[in-house]
Formats: sequence, structure tokens, C-alpha cells
Amino acid sequence: MEWLNYHHLLYFWVVAKEGTIAAACKELHLAQPTISAQLRSLERSLGEKLFTRVGRNLALTETGRVVYRYADEIFSIGRDLMDTLKGRPTGRPIRLNVGVADVLPKLVAYRLLEPALHLSEQVQLVCHEGSPPELLTRLAVYELDLVLSDSPIGPDVKVRAFNHLLGECGVSIFGAKDLATQYRRRFPKSLDGAPFIIPTVNTSLRRALEHWFESEDIRPSVFGEFEDSALLKVFGQAGVGLFAAPTVIEKEVQRQYSVKVVGRLESVRERFYAISVEKKVKHPAVLAIADEARQKLFG
Repeated sequence: MEWLNYHHLLYFWVVAKEGTIAAACKELHLAQPTISAQLRSLERSLGEKLFTRVGRNLALTETGRVVYRYADEIFSIGRDLMDTLKGRPTGRPIRLNVGVADVLPKLVAYRLLEPALHLSEQVQLVCHEGSPPELLTRLAVYELDLVLSDSPIGPDVKVRAFNHLLGECGVSIFGAKDLATQYRRRFPKSLDGAPFIIPTVNTSLRRALEHWFESEDIRPSVFGEFEDSALLKVFGQAGVGLFAAPTVIEKEVQRQYSVKVVGRLESVRERFYAISVEKKVKHPAVLAIADEARQKLFG
């Protein structure tokens, strides 16, 4: 059996937190040669480099980030153990690191994540937003527990991860009050030539809308394309054009942006996925998210 030297791991953890060996020396009250030697011993035992030098500071390598995450968890549990033995409350919440794809509507992300905040155990939610490829890379090195996206991981992505379909819904068309009143008549044929603002091409909603427009021989007048779904809705609120959003957040969109529903496109489907490195999800907060989505939000 291979054994890990926890003294070496502790020195690594402090250096990683402080950013330099000199700062770690002050924290640990040890000489610089001692810490440097212990770090080299840890790297030899793991067979991987943990740091790379950036100017005067040290930066974690990809392997270093994985080791740091485990070390952080190990020493947090150690503190909890001492608190428990001495009768002190630990107050240590479950930590959930979530990557939210930048193409995912923020209201959908909130509705999906909300159940994690209502568990009997406290959950510390850490959200990271980015492009799906960037988030999947971080998922692969265990920086994230979960990635939420509007599309599954494709076969061309060289990351070993699993798609968990959370649910699907239709799409609603919204507009400021006057536009909604005008284009509600003869919907959906009224959308031909109607002023529209749409998501950029990297979203599943854009692709689904274009396919539907083509199949129905409808050509809206596109006034703008937006990468940020929240900004798109602000322009829709101002009356620049009609816009689409998942029906599952219809009430929230109307309330938050003071817009009205023009109509619904049930044949245009939006799907939402949780992507994890586990084939069978075990994290209690992730289980709560998946169960709530499947049974209530989309059920």
C-alpha cells in the first residue's frame, strides 16, 4: 500500500495558499530549505510537478490544483475532527462547486440550483460561469463537482464525463406590452416580419428557433443578437423586439422584466443537463438538484 506523507502535504497546502515559499515559512515557522526539500519529496512520491514558477510567485500545475483541492478537504476535515472531540460546533457546510455555462439563462440556473440551498445540512454554493469547454476542462481535474448546460457533452470532447438530463420544456415568446398585444393576434404566423432579438449562434435555443422558423416559413426581422441572456431580456423589456425564453421560467421572466407572453412554441424544446465525472451521482446537493428538476420543475 502507498502511504501519503501528511507533513509534506501540509507544507504543500500552505505554500499553495500563501503563493510563495517565503510566505509559507513565516506561517509555518520553518526555514526555506526545509520546506523546499519537503515539497521536492512530495513531488517525487507523487511522480508529478505540483508548482510552476510565474515571476517571483509559484503557480499550481494542473496536477497541483487536483492535489490542492484534496488537501484543502483533508485539513478541513482534520479541523472538524478536533472541534468535535473538544465539543466545539463544526459549522462546516457541504461545499458544492458548480460550473454554469454562460449560455444558460440565469433564471434557469437559479431554479436548478435552489433545491441545494434547502437541504437539512448547510450547503456552501460556489458558482463559476464560463464557456462549456472551459468548464468541462475544470470538471475533468475535479475543480468542479458539476456543470450545468443547455446541451450535452459531445463525443468530440476529450473529457470523461457523463450527461444527466434534468428535463426539457417548450419555449415562450415574450414582448413589451404594446408589442405583445400587437403580435399575439394570429400567433404564430404573426411572427413573420416581427421585430425579434435572438441569442448568439453558440446556444441551443438559437439553433432550435432557426430550425422552427425555417420549417414554418417564418422570417422575423432580427434587430439584435445577444450572448448574455439577461442583457437580451433587458432589451426586450425596452421594446426593441420580441424574444424567446424557456417556458419553465415564464412567470419569473414576466415578473422580473415586466413583459407579456405573446404565445408558446411547444415543438421548440429546450433541454437542460447536469454534467459530472460520476456515472451515478452521489453528492447530496447534486442529488437534490436532479430530483427536484425531474420531479417538480420539469415534471
